[in-house]
Amino acid sequence: MSKLAIDGGKPVRDDFLFFHRSSVGKEELNEIEDSFKSGWLTTGPKTGLFEKRFAEYLGAEHVLGLNSCTAGLHLGLVALGIGPGDEVITTPLTFPSTANVIEHQHAKTVFVDVEPDTLLLDPGLLEDAITPATEVIIPVHYAGHPCDMPAIMSIASRRGLHVVEDAAHAIEAKIDGKHCGTFGDVGAFSFYATKNMTCGEGGALCARSEELLHKLAMLRLHGLSKDAWKRYDKGGFTHYECVVPGYKYNMMDIQAAMLLHQLDKLAGFRKRRLEIVSRYDAAFSHIPELGALTRKPNVQHAHHIYVILLNLDQLTLDRDEFLNAMQAENIGVAVHFRALHLHPYYQNKYGFKRGDFPYAEAASDRIVSLPLYPSLSDDDVESVIAAVEKVVKHHRR
Repeated sequence: MSKLAIDGGKPVRDDFLFFHRSSVGKEELNEIEDSFKSGWLTTGPKTGLFEKRFAEYLGAEHVLGLNSCTAGLHLGLVALGIGPGDEVITTPLTFPSTANVIEHQHAKTVFVDVEPDTLLLDPGLLEDAITPATEVIIPVHYAGHPCDMPAIMSIASRRGLHVVEDAAHAIEAKIDGKHCGTFGDVGAFSFYATKNMTCGEGGALCARSEELLHKLAMLRLHGLSKDAWKRYDKGGFTHYECVVPGYKYNMMDIQAAMLLHQLDKLAGFRKRRLEIVSRYDAAFSHIPELGALTRKPNVQHAHHIYVILLNLDQLTLDRDEFLNAMQAENIGVAVHFRALHLHPYYQNKYGFKRGDFPYAEAASDRIVSLPLYPSLSDDDVESVIAAVEKVVKHHRR
């Protein structure tokens, strides 16, 4: 057995394979150039066109382009009137932004543990977490697998609660043909550099009602009654009015220029992702030291990240040592995520400790994300598999 690279052996590949590379081509660059030539760099006609096309893709009526998914989550809470004294339920196994927006509104963050097989918010635990102060549930479609939205929406309807979906991982995800992000009052999407379609930094939201959309549209740009495009287009000058103290969360036309072509390429990106997922599945299903997340049959998985779970009782290293060993083999890896209730801010404010959310904690200690993006070659994929197998073999009990 060859020595591990971290112990001085030869790595499985000579060059470093980055955890992610965005797939951006000449179409996006040409569209950006067109934006420069048009003079519209900020929110303008391309943003409007993207909003229309993304709404058609989602099967939604009301979409707004934003500068991030975090902006969408935050605006959703603001538009729904969430503030001090309110409670918002979400999962501890998510990126900090999901809970941070609750804190921005001076509301109380309430965590509910995840299902051990999917790592999604467990609807069976929701009822016990709801109090008279509860106003919103934020389900997170982790890794691209949809949460059980029918169950969550049923609980929300029965208890008079709002739902804001964190669909950062879930652009292509569906339940019985219905897109994630379109179930709740608001759904927020991410176009960050690592996402399934990207403009570097960016996001969007969809809203259930036209009334809510109108409020969200004002909030995303300083609370103004008219945006720049409407003020300065050839239809005539109109003065803006500040209706509400809003935010600087608007999408730029340069971002929309990229997204128009990323949206066209999304089906092709997905096809390649599925090929890579299938190869990983086949390779890792024969390794008992590795676990896999459950995929439910009535959903379309977006496959934003590929997660393996280390069966640490069968290995002689911990998760972080596994990460370091993989990096030494020239394979980029990541962790999605470390449980939020164990981060200093949330521990210090709420007194959270280990044992509060055992399934999220167990996953947090064991999960590893592997490279999964369309430009991975077959050789790249095989080198990832080879590195995983090599590290596991060296550390079997």
